[in-house]
Amino acid sequence: MAVRTATVTSIDTFGDHCHIVAWSGLTSATTDTGSPLEMGGSADRSIQITGTFGAGGTLLFEGSNDGTTYATLTDPQGNALSITAAKIETVMELCRFVRPRISAGDGTTSLVCTMFLRRP
Repeated sequence: MAVRTATVTSIDTFGDHCHIVAWSGLTSATTDTGSPLEMGGSADRSIQITGTFGAGGTLLFEGSNDGTTYATLTDPQGNALSITAAKIETVMELCRFVRPRISAGDGTTSLVCTMFLRRP
């Protein structure tokens, strides 16, 4: 398992304090995981998944409060964030740590998970 480091960019517009966090190069060859991100004060969050899914490519977006045990988070309809096609989703649960994790795919699977966070 390879751990991919996130890049964090601060965005200050119209009095809002926001961040873009991106994990790139997530592949199924080593069932990559994104480095855990700790930004608990950012309650409004969405993720965008792009790239090549390949055969069976799946990205899970997970959260943890202890940094050790992770569970798949959900969208506003209660669906697990188990993503098999490019899309943007809102993340419902607020937890201390979040990360993307590749759980399946083939040799062509290569994804980017970009998260937008806004501090209220």
